[in-house]
Amino acid sequence: MENLIAHCKGGRACSGCREHTCPLHDVDEPKPGEECGVFGMYDLDGNNVAPSIYYGLFALQHRGQESCGIAVSRTDGPPRNVNTCKGMGLVNEVFQSESLEKMQGDIGVGHVRYSTAGASTEANTQPLVLNYVKGILMLAHNGNLVNAVDLREELERTGAIFQTTIDSEVIAYLIARERLTAGKVEVAVKNAMERIKGAYSLVLASPRKLIGARDPYGFRPLCIGKRDNTYILASETCALDAVGASFVRDVEPGEIVTITADGIASDKSMASAKPARCIFEYIYFARPDSYFDGVCVHSSRITAGRILAQAHPVEADIVVGVPESGSAAAVGYSMESGIPYGTAFVKNSYVGRTFIKPKQSARESSVMIKLNVLREVVRGKRVVMVDDSIVRGTTSPRTVKMLKDAGATEVHVRISSPPFKYPCYFGTDIPSSDQLIAYDHSVEEIAEILGADSLGYLDINRLGELIDGDTGYCHACFSGEYPVDPPKQDIRGDYER
Repeated sequence: MENLIAHCKGGRACSGCREHTCPLHDVDEPKPGEECGVFGMYDLDGNNVAPSIYYGLFALQHRGQESCGIAVSRTDGPPRNVNTCKGMGLVNEVFQSESLEKMQGDIGVGHVRYSTAGASTEANTQPLVLNYVKGILMLAHNGNLVNAVDLREELERTGAIFQTTIDSEVIAYLIARERLTAGKVEVAVKNAMERIKGAYSLVLASPRKLIGARDPYGFRPLCIGKRDNTYILASETCALDAVGASFVRDVEPGEIVTITADGIASDKSMASAKPARCIFEYIYFARPDSYFDGVCVHSSRITAGRILAQAHPVEADIVVGVPESGSAAAVGYSMESGIPYGTAFVKNSYVGRTFIKPKQSARESSVMIKLNVLREVVRGKRVVMVDDSIVRGTTSPRTVKMLKDAGATEVHVRISSPPFKYPCYFGTDIPSSDQLIAYDHSVEEIAEILGADSLGYLDINRLGELIDGDTGYCHACFSGEYPVDPPKQDIRGDYER
């Protein structure tokens, strides 16, 4: 087994070894992966923040399951004294009660990771901790830079030595270098932001400051919370709920917030005239109980289902959702159409990030391991099956077949996003166009491939309704219209820098 694992080559189809044809892993189509979740905390009363960061990361686990880490320090302690614990695996696998007890600090950052740039290795786990002439810097990054390769090569030519293969280290190095001449660390962050391009939500901790920064377009979410005399920065509001904190506000696109003992300072001079928030956060990535720039994610998914029912009505007996993110859209479809909603799929909650087959010849599909159909719910019925997306189109045919094998007389598939036609370079693991079924197949052809009686996608022109008509969102993976010029070379996932 160990020898086989050593030969996994690091593709992007499998979230475990990332190999498209690995004999150890299920090769069913994965859902698009989001790069990371970030969490930072500063207790102005001096209490230990490590346990709360742990629970915050637990709430953000859906944003990354490959690795995680926590770094904390004491603002009143000796200089350069940082306690760090990180490793490969889920939050409850990496952190044990003994390791958390040893981590003492009143300021710190945490991170959960799903790689889209840089290999999935222990060396690439975050947070990054830098010791440099001005002190220490702890950094966690969510997103993806489009000019990381050029910046890295430029820095290497001036003597920079990198320890990881992730673009986050490029950001950290730029901040550290700018700090040599900048009077304050937040000024160094701003100077670095003027150099980097792409998607980034950053949480940084210096010896006595907690800093959050969001790219000028606001691709990835970042919010501020408060609990008693403790300030929090997190990717999603659900992480604030997990630690008993109240939501203060979102960090705005292009904003740098600096939290000190004096409170919160803000610099919004980097904001773009037109934000480009990732619309897929609302469709799939974010937890349904989160709010992203003032919009409830659950409500967005209900709206998507309603739009599908308006645009793609059908005579049917029941509406079902594919867990998890398809369920809310299915409720919306049911509400709008008047067709009863039902639960047709039972999800196995104990299937981890990958399903490892004992032999390559094993016939069991991981779709059938992860999901099972309630036959009594669908037998003899015309079913509307709502899901959030179709990427390569390898899993959906099996799901449709499961419903028909369970006795469904018809299966009408409705997708709560437009067809994926273009790759994403801003922190989402949506592959190149030649791997996307919608790029070179019509809706009718895809329906035939799925074995569906009909197929309907969300209209791209109605995406704005998911976020109350706000036009400041990115839909490049559906339209090919990128807010920032994409890189000349697609280096996501397998670029060893």
